[in-house]
Amino acid sequence: MVDGLASVGLHRGRVVLERPFGRDLASSRQLDVSVRAHYPEQQIYRIDHFLGKEPVLNLLVFRFANSILELLWNRHYIRRVTVTMDESFGVESRGRFYDGVGALRDVVQNHLLEIVGLLAMEPPVSDSADAMADEMVKVFRAMRPVDPAKVWRGQYEGYRDEVGVDPVSETETYISLETEIDSWRWAGVPWFIRAGKGLSEMRTEAVIEFVRPPRPMFTDMVQAPEPNRLRLELKPNDQIVLQMQAKQPGDGLVSALVELTVDHQGLENGPDAYERLLGDALEGDRRLFARGDQVDLVWQVVQPILDAPPALSFYPLGAVRPEARPGPTLG
Repeated sequence: MVDGLASVGLHRGRVVLERPFGRDLASSRQLDVSVRAHYPEQQIYRIDHFLGKEPVLNLLVFRFANSILELLWNRHYIRRVTVTMDESFGVESRGRFYDGVGALRDVVQNHLLEIVGLLAMEPPVSDSADAMADEMVKVFRAMRPVDPAKVWRGQYEGYRDEVGVDPVSETETYISLETEIDSWRWAGVPWFIRAGKGLSEMRTEAVIEFVRPPRPMFTDMVQAPEPNRLRLELKPNDQIVLQMQAKQPGDGLVSALVELTVDHQGLENGPDAYERLLGDALEGDRRLFARGDQVDLVWQVVQPILDAPPALSFYPLGAVRPEARPGPTLG
């Protein structure tokens, strides 16, 4: 396609390329060489519509427009981070496409690792495209390639009967993995990423769990104190929820969970994701597009899973957390 555009002189403009960019590290690099033969990096727009969604953009604003968070946004106060993308439907009419892709390529190496990047990045020196990309690149450069031993791959029962799917398919419809970011801010904090189809509910969210209080207070002494959690929910509701402890009404001095919520549901959510991003491309605004070195580093993170995919397990349609079933599990 790019060779064809260049052959008729259209390489003087900008080119927008849909992600996933390649199928793995080697094909991504090969594709990058082909594109760069005709277009300089500043004219290449690698598009991931997820980054054009209003709730995802809110992650960026929430991180850097609230200075109170900076004091807590590190390994000293955050115990773990979990990024989830659950879908309650199967592959529907996309069986032929999906069987050649799977959950890892379809949503993890682009959508969900982009969320990790937004949550883990340092404050950029400006709001320019390269300044933001520089910080995302630092995150993925510090991220350990995923150990296949910390990966759970599942396939919902009946997937192999879907139209266009290989009857002996080894494609995962669910994946759960753990990784770490070896940076001064995040060393020792586990990041859990999980995504799949045919599950019990629709939910896309990032949950930041803070460290627990050092000892039980205002509760049963044998009960572990509950940590605070910050839930950034993208679906089904565009909302931010902070879970805290407050006094339970009554005579006793006992704490109970309360939630402080910012809910944008029902409000005007701005343009459609593709509308926003294609408009940015027309204007030459590259801030919400992936740079070439960023894409390369993301493939490096997930390549060990592609090289040595763990054996599949099977789960019923409507499962809650498939990796909790018998077989390999993650904490």
